[in-house]
Amino acid sequence: MGTERKEFAPVVILDEPYWVFNFTRGPPADWDCPFTYQIGRYDEVRPGMYTTPLFGGERDLHVGIDLGGPAGTPVHSFAEGTIHSFGINSEDGSYGPTIVVEYELSWPPTPMDANPMRKVWALYGHLSTESLDGLAPGQRVQSGARIATMGKKHENGGWEPHVHFQLSLVEPVVPDLPGVVRRADREQAMIDYPDPRLVLGALY
Repeated sequence: MGTERKEFAPVVILDEPYWVFNFTRGPPADWDCPFTYQIGRYDEVRPGMYTTPLFGGERDLHVGIDLGGPAGTPVHSFAEGTIHSFGINSEDGSYGPTIVVEYELSWPPTPMDANPMRKVWALYGHLSTESLDGLAPGQRVQSGARIATMGKKHENGGWEPHVHFQLSLVEPVVPDLPGVVRRADREQAMIDYPDPRLVLGALY
């Protein structure tokens, strides 16, 4: 992925070795993992994983990065930004509690910040319900600040605990983004929802 952006704070502090999942063969028969933390990859076709009506039977290309860990694991803002919106996406298989933060960044990010500034939105999904307590649109968040925790399965849309982190160059209308898209829509999705490793660093 090139030079890692040292000035961006980690969204999840991975302070020990972690597992990188490969979901191209479909969902695992056993979700048990020997590591505390796990990574789910960007731009990955995941057949058979998105079976609820929300996905229409055809959306299975993942356009964020999943950072997995125990429920309650802190989630941090990677840079200074502003709370754009938040809410609970309650559909079966959706994000559950979700926060969208608006950032102004040199884009695309480079070690020298030589590119023009532009707004970029980041979605943090599958959070704990209590993560939304006390939030307000326009509230400032500092780089590295804890903004949420990973939710339990019963509150986060029905998934094993993790945060779905997704960048968007298109402003969300509501606190939601399509975290998986149709394979036929990949070309535009790669433009609208760029690789999160641009700010997360070379996780894999």
